[in-house]
Amino acid sequence: MFRTISFDAPRAILVAFLLALLTLGLVPVVQASGPYVIGSANTVTADATIQRPQTTPCSVTLFSNFGFDNNYDLNPFSYAPPADCPGPWAKVVLEVDIDVTAGIQYDRTANIWLGGANIFFGTTAEPSPSLSPSWHAESDLTDYSTLFSAAQQGSVYLGNTVNSTYTGIQYATATLQFYPLAPKQTAPVTADVVLPLSAGSTGGTVALNTSTDTLSGTFTLPTNIQNAYLDVYSQSQSGDEFWYTCVPNDVASELQSCGNTGFRETEVTIDGTPAGVAPVSPWIYTGGIDPWLWFPIPGVQTLNFAPYRVDLTPFAALLSNGQQHTIALSVFNANGYFSDTATLLLYLDAGSAQVTGSTVKNSLAAPNPVVSENLNVGTSITGSVKVTSNRSFVISGFVNTSHGKVTTTINENLSFRNYQVFNISNTQYLQQISQTGKIHSATLVQVPGQPNLTIYKNWSFPLVLDINEFVTSSGGINLTTKARQTYSNQQISYQNSFLFDNKAVTNTAVRQDTLEFDPNFNLIGNINQSASQTYNQQQDIPHINYICTITAVANALTSFGPQCSE
Repeated sequence: MFRTISFDAPRAILVAFLLALLTLGLVPVVQASGPYVIGSANTVTADATIQRPQTTPCSVTLFSNFGFDNNYDLNPFSYAPPADCPGPWAKVVLEVDIDVTAGIQYDRTANIWLGGANIFFGTTAEPSPSLSPSWHAESDLTDYSTLFSAAQQGSVYLGNTVNSTYTGIQYATATLQFYPLAPKQTAPVTADVVLPLSAGSTGGTVALNTSTDTLSGTFTLPTNIQNAYLDVYSQSQSGDEFWYTCVPNDVASELQSCGNTGFRETEVTIDGTPAGVAPVSPWIYTGGIDPWLWFPIPGVQTLNFAPYRVDLTPFAALLSNGQQHTIALSVFNANGYFSDTATLLLYLDAGSAQVTGSTVKNSLAAPNPVVSENLNVGTSITGSVKVTSNRSFVISGFVNTSHGKVTTTINENLSFRNYQVFNISNTQYLQQISQTGKIHSATLVQVPGQPNLTIYKNWSFPLVLDINEFVTSSGGINLTTKARQTYSNQQISYQNSFLFDNKAVTNTAVRQDTLEFDPNFNLIGNINQSASQTYNQQQDIPHINYICTITAVANALTSFGPQCSE
């Protein structure tokens, strides 16, 4: 038997306040793509570009054409806000351009930090001896505007090894685009305070090897917080890179797989008390399972991760009490390891020096996944393993602000299922994975005498993998992989029963490939490769209806739809 291989206020003020809440809690928009050239193997996605204002932006270059050659350091750069475009800004967009020289190289992780806060997290596309991939990534960082208002130090990380075997060198340029407000335009609601949870003052992720390892930050916070959010990244690495393929520990040996089951989840605590949950996205990097799966269309969000935003507003009064508080992350079932960072966003009540209030309900508890096994073990192994985790919780709290008592109640339902089917013999290793992870939440904001505001959020990131490694009639070995990924994020906002806004993003990619090996397990090539991606973005205010589909065959782009950004 053999195992699947891996390559690597007054009323007007109060109404304005309530409507402003509609813009809070949204995940920063991210995008990554390359130019659409039929017949090209260059890296390309169907992602939509960031919507831009009509005003002319000021550009600030963080670093230009920086080369990452045997470099595992946090490389410093200096930042100063644009003198010709003082804030507040209508929008702030980070643009990152990366290319890798032709050769042999693994996918690598890239981070950009400013004042210790993460402003970019993604991975790189693998090159080939005949391909030097290049791509462009964008992130909407308007919520982080206060971070960009002062001169400070930043750093960039892109760990890379270059030697006689691994020859690809990455070059990167990063620029911030600041869009001024148009005449009479009201500035967007942005965080008043941005605080990093990272490895140090210059940034850096923290490795969480087990469930008990934590990334934490201890702060004495402003005493007038009215909304709080935490943007969370949990990137799977090393033994946890393919966590969705893992199985229960008692059958890991015979299934030749990693342990701790196929369930992972990021837990958020405040002073040791459960405060929120962030799902672990099953990102697959361009060296994952079979590198030819990802030429030229990489996996969903592979080049530019979207953080998961956890709403901590029910704890605003607690965080405002003038005492030190510790906010921490851990990954349930971590098994060496997850690379984590987070950013705390605080929105303050400008009319109060001190808010009061309380967290009145918190039913969030640790997950308690259920494992089932149905395996027949003999000369061959057939059957299935499954892990599920389903729970609901309510967290509610209020703050007495300068514009009234504001009560925020979060009702959240989480469901997770990882189901795997195996057929293992001396001539085959078949592993079929069907995984679904969903979060549905309803956030109710209440102010006496005002319409209730309800924000519904639906998040999911299902994954289907069919991995079949088998001996051919000629004695060689083929590895056929089929994969389907979907990222879906929807937010619907109501005032009482009146639909105020509706926005949604769905990102689906389907692909397959077969690797061919000779009887000595030397790679011969790949056959039957195909891929497609469809990105759909819809929004009521402003109206957006964007859909782009791209396809590839034999590792080259074959089509792109008429709406695809060029």
